[in-house]
Amino acid sequence: MIYSDTSGLAIRGTDPVAYFTEGSAVQGSAAFEHVWMGATWRFSSAEHRDLFASNPEAYAPEYGGYCAKALSEGNLASIDPNAWRLVDGKLYLNYSMGVQNQWLRDVPGNIAKADANWPGVLIGNVVHH
Repeated sequence: MIYSDTSGLAIRGTDPVAYFTEGSAVQGSAAFEHVWMGATWRFSSAEHRDLFASNPEAYAPEYGGYCAKALSEGNLASIDPNAWRLVDGKLYLNYSMGVQNQWLRDVPGNIAKADANWPGVLIGNVVHH
């Protein structure tokens, strides 16, 4: 399951490939979209769209794009596309910069906890916005 906003956009329309290639959160365009796992993903270029389409698991955020810190606590929460970090070639998103600062205090521990909770946390849980 992929977290998407009310319009069905993953990562609030931010280009997932750009985190890896540009090192920043770059807004995607409606001109470059790809539907994967029930969500619409936007990209800043056709090249990024095609890279994602050829290997979405390499670029999609961990935990379906839900907040990594919330997952470490057994909860689901939305994300701020600017609260992100690449760890061992994987993209992790957080609810806010403040929440990300908490997550950064113990990245390996928080990832281990979130890994243990995912995807079971999806059953009967409500997304906190």
